[in-house]
Amino acid sequence: MTDEVRVARAALHMWEEPCISGKEGSGAVFFAGCPLRCVFCQNREIALGKAGKAVSIERLAEIFLQLQEKNANNINLVTPTHFVPPIIEAAALARQQGLAIPIVYNTGSYETEETVEKLRGTVDIFLPDLKFCDPEIAGRYANAPDYFERAAAAIDRMMKITGPPVFDERGIMTRGTLVRHMVMPGATKDSMRILSYLAETYGKDIYVSIMSQYTPMPGIEKRYPELGRRITRREYEKVVDYALKKGLMNAYIQERETAKESFIPAFDGTGV
Repeated sequence: MTDEVRVARAALHMWEEPCISGKEGSGAVFFAGCPLRCVFCQNREIALGKAGKAVSIERLAEIFLQLQEKNANNINLVTPTHFVPPIIEAAALARQQGLAIPIVYNTGSYETEETVEKLRGTVDIFLPDLKFCDPEIAGRYANAPDYFERAAAAIDRMMKITGPPVFDERGIMTRGTLVRHMVMPGATKDSMRILSYLAETYGKDIYVSIMSQYTPMPGIEKRYPELGRRITRREYEKVVDYALKKGLMNAYIQERETAKESFIPAFDGTGV
């Protein structure tokens, strides 16, 4: 990617965690490009960076304000890492013009602590993934064997910036960090290592979302046979039970039926 901001979609999004979407929806802004190349990516259409429309800082600020006018609970920056400097400018401009809702940084977490620190004073809520612990798994599925080291450091900085989560009277998060982890087929032991790390490092201060929504993309079984299926009910329940055993009480869990492609919106330039 270049310093030219590219946005593929900007619209209300109903499929985040309840404390992010609420009933009104989250104002999701999907950016083109991604620091990772996960082989199972459901947003691959835009992750490769070729989709989307170029927007100016002024236009991006206007998009934020338009989402607020639609009663969004927040501005949800999806995969924004590589556009952090112009996003900071756009957020400042939008706030000068009346933006009052929280800004969410929705990331795969493969980024530097310095990048996260730049967001102090701009981002209210961090929504980071913690995808892999085992370097072999991270190398196979994302070509990033150092993923856990990088992501854990980034999340630690996020926690220091936001502190424990804060919610309004409706249960909508207004500040804080919520760590997501998607359980992968045949990788429950890696999931347990991740949850153990979060519990032992942050205790009751950490909020987590344990996701069951893994959906095989067409043809993935040809190169990665183990990823050609959804996770089983037993796999997911095993991970959730382990989280409870480790004392992770502040956790969102999903029904298995949520593993549908309805989580993948149309990247057709809506709202851009």
